[in-house]
Amino acid sequence: MELSRRTFTALAGTAALGLALAGSSGAVPGPRGARTVPTGPPPPAPSADGKRHRVGFDRYSLLVDGRRLVLWSGEVHPFRLPSPSLWRDVLQKLRAHGHNAVTVHVPWNHHSPAPGRYDFTGVRDLDLFLRTAAEERLYVVLRPGPGGAADVDAGGLPGWLTVAEGTARTADPAYLRHVDAWLSAVDTIAVRHLFTRGGGTVLLYQLEDGSGVRADDPAGRAHLTHLYEKVRADRIDVPLFHTGGGPDGSGAPELLGTGREKGRLLHGIDVATPPGEVPPDLGHFGEHGTGAGTRTPGFLAGAAGGAADPWGGAPSGGKGYAQVRRTHDAAYERRNRLTHLANGITAHTVRMAFGGTSWGWLPSPGVYTSYDYGAAIDEGRRPTPKLAPLHQLGHLVRTVPDLARLDPAEEVRAADERITVYHLANPDTDAQVYVLRNDSAEQVTSMLPGTDVDVPVTVGARDAKLLVTGLELGRRKLAYSTAQPMLNTTVGRLDIAVFTGRHREVAQVALDCDTQPVTNRLDDEPAWAYDRGRLNVVVPLGVGGLSRVLVEGGDSETPMLLLFTDDATALRLWPYETPSGPLLVYGPALLRSAALRGSTVHLTGDVVGATGLEVWAPRGITTVTWNGRPVRTHLSRAGSLLMEGLLPAAPRVRLPALGGWRRRDGNPESEPDFDDSAWTAADRTSSRSTTPVPEGRPVLFADDYGFHYGDVWYRGRFEDARGLEAVSLSYSTGTQGLLMAWLDGRPLGTHRMPVPDEDTAERGTWTATATFEVPGKLRRRGRRVLSVLVRRMQHDGGRADGGAGDARPDAYRAARGLLSADFEGGSRDVDWRIRGAVEPDRVRGPLNNGGLHGEREGWHLPGYDDRDWEAVEFPREDRRQGVAWYRTDFRLDVDPGVDASIGLTLEDDPERAYRVQIFLNGWNMGQYINDVGPQHTFVLPNGILRTRGSNTLALAVLSDGTTPAGPRDVRLTLLGAAEGGVPVEAVDSPGR
Repeated sequence: MELSRRTFTALAGTAALGLALAGSSGAVPGPRGARTVPTGPPPPAPSADGKRHRVGFDRYSLLVDGRRLVLWSGEVHPFRLPSPSLWRDVLQKLRAHGHNAVTVHVPWNHHSPAPGRYDFTGVRDLDLFLRTAAEERLYVVLRPGPGGAADVDAGGLPGWLTVAEGTARTADPAYLRHVDAWLSAVDTIAVRHLFTRGGGTVLLYQLEDGSGVRADDPAGRAHLTHLYEKVRADRIDVPLFHTGGGPDGSGAPELLGTGREKGRLLHGIDVATPPGEVPPDLGHFGEHGTGAGTRTPGFLAGAAGGAADPWGGAPSGGKGYAQVRRTHDAAYERRNRLTHLANGITAHTVRMAFGGTSWGWLPSPGVYTSYDYGAAIDEGRRPTPKLAPLHQLGHLVRTVPDLARLDPAEEVRAADERITVYHLANPDTDAQVYVLRNDSAEQVTSMLPGTDVDVPVTVGARDAKLLVTGLELGRRKLAYSTAQPMLNTTVGRLDIAVFTGRHREVAQVALDCDTQPVTNRLDDEPAWAYDRGRLNVVVPLGVGGLSRVLVEGGDSETPMLLLFTDDATALRLWPYETPSGPLLVYGPALLRSAALRGSTVHLTGDVVGATGLEVWAPRGITTVTWNGRPVRTHLSRAGSLLMEGLLPAAPRVRLPALGGWRRRDGNPESEPDFDDSAWTAADRTSSRSTTPVPEGRPVLFADDYGFHYGDVWYRGRFEDARGLEAVSLSYSTGTQGLLMAWLDGRPLGTHRMPVPDEDTAERGTWTATATFEVPGKLRRRGRRVLSVLVRRMQHDGGRADGGAGDARPDAYRAARGLLSADFEGGSRDVDWRIRGAVEPDRVRGPLNNGGLHGEREGWHLPGYDDRDWEAVEFPREDRRQGVAWYRTDFRLDVDPGVDASIGLTLEDDPERAYRVQIFLNGWNMGQYINDVGPQHTFVLPNGILRTRGSNTLALAVLSDGTTPAGPRDVRLTLLGAAEGGVPVEAVDSPGR
């Protein structure tokens, strides 16, 4: 027996007592079910291997080629990262952190600028994303709608559909004709990437999002049946799923299809448990069993790992996504994911794994530009500490197949009732699984009577832990552990088991050993003792980083290495599958790839701070390279190749100050002599909008004239303003819309929709009437021009009462723009003309452009000649109502081997009322509202941002004229940097 003085002191009390304990309390195995597919190794990592594969499911799990698969997916929206080469970066981070799948929405509006037109090029290249996912060996869960994309304009429905015949999300034949065309376009790509056909890794495919479409409703069933038969006719043969019902299977279709071929859908559910609330039992321990009864496995198609934050940040207290990430932290992830796992959920999607940016006019009305979501990978693509539980559990379910087939077992109660215990057992191996959940605000330590865990177990406040007894670890058996297992693998001639927990938590691991093995403590922290057929190891986690214990001889000739980590250390531990078997790397911030050639393993990855490097490699590997450079190593006592020295930290990134600004007024449309002869006459008398057309008035709704995104200008001509006292303008927008009005070039005023509170944060459509007094000097005879600018914001996504009520399938049809104009002091006959965004270009697509004059004239594009603009400096003190444009160029020179994430930060006195549209190299990167917030920093994605070259930044500032309008402070901000990354290709910018 060996004990370091430091460890002996830490183990006083119950921990030290645990070393002497042995024996078993004899936990009762769970019931043995049918063994049609017994527990065994999971399928290998997927790829586009050209081979046919079988994909199915039973009540326990998905089945891939006759093997059980626990799906551990993270949701990523490639459309929220408009730089295709960075998709690989995010996918590599997902895989490295334990995910075996990626869930992908394909929003219709992102790809379809007009009926019958579908664009899958550039930033919309779905084929490229699916190829990249297959190359990174990730399964794909494909969600092409046709509707329901998360927090996207109109729920992902295209703008042109607002005025098209038919009602969305129904069985309306006119709507389904559009749907069929959309699905044909998507499925033509998807069918080439089906895992069943060997062309890619698409494993599951969703039929419609769950918004209001239920199979137990005749109309919903007719809708789903049509989609089912369409998708099957398009040769999509992977399992299909729908998310329109409850956890008990209500609303889930038994069988779909009307012809010979009828099929059962996987029944998926979405859940978003608010912080502070207890995660619901959605399966084994709920009221209705798991999945859709006993027919399909438990499938969480979307389990919230954060939350969307609305304008004003009412739920986050105005603190934005930093606060969301604090409330949805690592403990939140553990408590929810482990509750789901205990309930028999074996197909998981965490929403979001990476949120990204709702650039342009992409977001739904309720959310601002950032879609960081409080996700485990932040908007700047930087891993966060809350990745730890996803990383640990992902690698656990991948390497411990017992977890793919679990039944509820005999009830267990902790000695301290504040801990809830879920007890499950594998019917094939008799491994016993215990999920312990602490819903109290205090850390709890308790015994677990009636289990094989013979010592107290600690669970943090509002946290959870998974324990296993009777588990085969390589060629030895785990009696019990008070730390959560993370990994069970064999590298070369060495079995490796990893255990993890919170920092400084004392882990106790007991292995059944009939014969005493030789035990080597390779670091100072562990202590061990052998007593009565059991090897007991005790380690304070995280003290000194990774702790290693080598066990040799005894019951097995194969050595076993026990590794102990806390959360931070676990995030530097990287398993990787190679054709020659697994390897394990410890040290760097990320491992991206490992390739074996001869006796050398070639590693690529990221380094942030200076770090060591340790590699456990397959047999025959004696040398290491890191990012193409040889690394000097020696063979350690732990059987690893250990680097001599350290990998250097990432070089410092220097950012330039932004200066050389030039300014120009940007609302000539407000002037009475502006030429609007080419504008569209607003003279329609009927509309398909759900908003009534005022009787006897023309239709002024922007969508009816083909202007679906961004700002809209109106110019109305009328005769004789004598006696005109006021003008009342009714308008309809999404959240935080506004209206500005001028009469004969004279500002009448600005009206803004109110800042939403917690009760109205999700309201999709806002309407108001703005009444402006007409100055006496304008009340004259003669022709007058009323100019109106409406920032329309986005279309309603389809929820009534801000998400609190039932889904409304026609909510997307609510009008945007002006509704009507009334004149106090006599009626007026007005001839209206309307102008919005120009035709979208192929590079940026329909969601990038709006209707500001500067956008229509290309003032935001690189290469525009602004030499005649006024030279200015910030801060500015403009007090005019209207639009002002600012432009500057800046150059970056980031080291080519460094992945730097850079943002643009705007700050000013929050009392100043103005908003800014941000354009980088012609791309609309979002909207800043100074007096609403909470967003101040906007991520500038590499590719659109030239990190080695010149960039053009343009700001369109809308000011209501009531306060000084800035911006005051505009600067580049370094969000993070790592040496490594992926090669980045420039994204096209029109105007260069």
